[in-house]
Amino acid sequence: MYNKVIIVGNLTREPEMKYLPSGAAVVSCGIATTHKYKDKEDTLFIDFTLFGKQAEIFNQYLKKGSKVLIEGRLSLDQWTDQSGQKRNKHKIVVESFKMLDSKPAGNHQGSVSNQSTPKQTLPPEIDIDDDDIPF
Repeated sequence: MYNKVIIVGNLTREPEMKYLPSGAAVVSCGIATTHKYKDKEDTLFIDFTLFGKQAEIFNQYLKKGSKVLIEGRLSLDQWTDQSGQKRNKHKIVVESFKMLDSKPAGNHQGSVSNQSTPKQTLPPEIDIDDDDIPF
């Protein structure tokens, strides 16, 4: 099975960092993304979690309102609330992210991945004229 999610949006709240008993950092946050069609807008709000060094970097450089691309896998959290009802919600476990906000001259937009090999998260733009298309 394949489980991959890529979302671009703005952070809905300040990142919340905690540490596991093992000492690993964990950041929880939320993202909002809007799909516009015809005369309507559909905004999706989803929570996500990052772990380890990338969680620390995320917490250090991003804040509420920051534009970011996150890439990861969809996960289902299940719990029982205080009234005894079973609850659940989907969230994203982030594997990599890219900061998309503009930075002053001299700073670079950053990309962080928990994989040792760099990977491209978006296909490159290709400049093709209509005359170059064979159909």
